[in-house]
Amino acid sequence: MRRARGAAALTVAALALTLVACGPDAGSDPPAPATTGTDGLREDVLATMRLATSFMTDDVAYQGGYLWSSLPDRSRQFGEMEAYATQIWIQPPGTATMGHVYLDAYHATGDEAYYDAAREVADALIAAQHPAGGWNYLHDFAGEESLQRWYDTIGRNGWRLEEFQHHDGSATFDDAGTAESSQLLLRLYLEKEDPALRPPLDRAVDFVLDSQYPVGGWPQRYPASPDAEPYTRHITFNDDVAAENIELLLMVHQTLGDEAVLPAVRAAMDAFVVTQQPAPQAGWSLQHDADDLRPVGARTYEPDSLATHTTAGNVEKLLGFYELTGDERYLAGVPAALDWLDSVRLPEELWTADGRQFPTFVELGTNRPLYVHRTGSNVVNGRYWADEDPTGTIVHYNAFRSVDVPALRERYADLVARPVEEVTATSPLLHPGAELPAYFSTEDVSVSDLNVGTLHRTGEPPTDEEVREVLDALGDEGYWPTPLLSTSHQYSGDGSPTPDAGDYSRTEVGDATDTSPFTTDDPVTGISTGRYIEHMSTLIRYLVGG
Repeated sequence: MRRARGAAALTVAALALTLVACGPDAGSDPPAPATTGTDGLREDVLATMRLATSFMTDDVAYQGGYLWSSLPDRSRQFGEMEAYATQIWIQPPGTATMGHVYLDAYHATGDEAYYDAAREVADALIAAQHPAGGWNYLHDFAGEESLQRWYDTIGRNGWRLEEFQHHDGSATFDDAGTAESSQLLLRLYLEKEDPALRPPLDRAVDFVLDSQYPVGGWPQRYPASPDAEPYTRHITFNDDVAAENIELLLMVHQTLGDEAVLPAVRAAMDAFVVTQQPAPQAGWSLQHDADDLRPVGARTYEPDSLATHTTAGNVEKLLGFYELTGDERYLAGVPAALDWLDSVRLPEELWTADGRQFPTFVELGTNRPLYVHRTGSNVVNGRYWADEDPTGTIVHYNAFRSVDVPALRERYADLVARPVEEVTATSPLLHPGAELPAYFSTEDVSVSDLNVGTLHRTGEPPTDEEVREVLDALGDEGYWPTPLLSTSHQYSGDGSPTPDAGDYSRTEVGDATDTSPFTTDDPVTGISTGRYIEHMSTLIRYLVGG
């Protein structure tokens, strides 16, 4: 599953604990159905789960795949952008996320209908799989011509969604779509060793191995295309590309016994070390040049810079790598990185109301904050730029970050103080034979389909009252009605070279030709994949008592 971003996937450090904790062996029977809860409420939960799932599989799915949301009459449907009815969304919380929930429901209930639903999702993913083994953000069952038409119209006019403005025919690691799809194929293969699943699973693993640079990092997109934007070829840390690939390879090693993936895991961890910049700016960028490893920008609102949130995330990964390996090389650069973060903390008068104390971007060489602005009204006439002015920044990409440096220092000190044997005692890298967890959707999960927020679990099972609220909320049609807070302008033609008279410097969306999603003040009630995932996760947690 996808980590909160915005597939809350397991962190690399947590993987060392969860892999050894639970889960079915390859080819074994599913876990025994849970028996927690009062009999009457439990029966109501099981009935509601079946009803809601039947609606999703029979009325919402398209050839086994899913979008994020739709109007009840299906006159409009959406992934991150408006989509065609023949399309499915791979980017979470889309098709693979639904498959993980179905498989979790199978484990919680023993009901084969959920396994069948998960298997239909797998078939959709296999149909959508790139020949190289990965996945794009979306797939169009109507064919390449239809997909290209979507990119040439809706995609190209999403001003702030630059990743959808071009179609170069490659697959992507961005936003965990490839990682989450690969994990689902692995889980399903382990469930019953269905031989039809092994070739696409092998292709997915080969995609990760084949696309890795010699230095250990991964590009955002692969295979490289002459039509691709240059930033898609850079080593990418943004959205946890490297960590998700490491996680998948460790899962493959642990469950399939494939030691051929281990050199790639080691190289990937080493990439974090060699890309760290020297003091006094001992941080990382969102992306680094694959040849000389220098920090580089990405989209036009991601300038050449160091990134504070990326640096904090990479420090967390390095601490996790030490827990996996006991290798002190992964700790060596941590103090300098934390010192750099402290050095760029903003003066208190610039702290945000929600406690963000750091600029997102820091200029190379000068250590001065960089703030991103925009002018214009659409993708044709608009432009982004960065300067040192903290006022009037764009709203769709936060200019300020919250980084808990003291907590990172505390974790670092704890690891240094403990014997290495204790630190690595549960490492799946050093102690083979661990199993996957039986449930992927019962932890923190990003199900943000732009209408439903990220799930954050308390660790306690839901109460009977909370469960009854979920049951009572199911509509007569079989879905959980959800205010669709996110919408977009329908495509009406390309934008004008002349800016509209309005001020769009601090809005989610530009003029009427901008197809980017935005929050509406007048939401309609519709069908949300995110809401289904949220409520099914609650009901599964009730059944399994966690």
